[in-house]
Amino acid sequence: MTNFQTRFPGFIRASLAGLVVAAFIAVYFPAWKNLVLTWSSQDEYSHGFLIVPLALYIAWQKKDKLAVIQPKPSNWGLGVVIVSLLCYLVAQFGEILTLSSLCLVTTVAGILLYFFGFSILKELLFPISLLLFMIPIPAQIYSSLTIPLQLLVSEVSVGVAQLFGVPIYREGNVLHLPDRTLQVVQACSGLRSMVSILTLSLIIGYFTLKSSVSRTILFFFGIPAAILANIVRVLVLIGSFHYFSFDLTSGTAHTVLGLAVFLFALVLILAMKGALSLWGTSATQE
Repeated sequence: MTNFQTRFPGFIRASLAGLVVAAFIAVYFPAWKNLVLTWSSQDEYSHGFLIVPLALYIAWQKKDKLAVIQPKPSNWGLGVVIVSLLCYLVAQFGEILTLSSLCLVTTVAGILLYFFGFSILKELLFPISLLLFMIPIPAQIYSSLTIPLQLLVSEVSVGVAQLFGVPIYREGNVLHLPDRTLQVVQACSGLRSMVSILTLSLIIGYFTLKSSVSRTILFFFGIPAAILANIVRVLVLIGSFHYFSFDLTSGTAHTVLGLAVFLFALVLILAMKGALSLWGTSATQE
């Protein structure tokens, strides 16, 4: 009887945790289903499959720090959960996919706050925030950002090409060569790759940089890195056709070019990470 009484509280906690997890999965199954469909059908969000395992791994790494924090449950967490569930119901009825996914993340935060308190929630804030990067950008925002980026990439690419003597002129996002017309489509705007590159910047910064300032700089550096990489993509398309009459706008060649451009952006991120590491080291020594 003594052993049973000793273990019973632990059994209750384990059962309660199991019930919470099961209820969470059941309630948010439609949101998870929509996310998985997006990850599997859109290349720019394929990294979503890695986000949850990575967030769990980061949380697991913090187990020693979490073990010494005294849990202080907060009723504010219950309020967060209730508001999240109400917003989730509205999102489901209104078919607002982004909101339903956001509610999933806020519910996780609310559950942790309710059972464990602000201190543990603060310690787990990064892996929870990382979950936001598995959520697709709303279509309205995506469209409003794509057009300006298309025009920017088009303008800069034409300007650079003209410096090298390429006879080309631009009409919006349409580029005219003597024997060819190219169009800077959404894929070449940089926005599609920017989502993945920003995610990589955040993760690389977290694991390799110690300063919050350096991590923030590296994260936002992902924006110009993605834009520059796609300017290089358009310049390669222009140059390959103008100098070699070789079309890279379709087929396997275009796929390989897209991969090369992404790797180029990754190299830029790693180079910036190296510079920030050196800067952090020199700052510490001073």
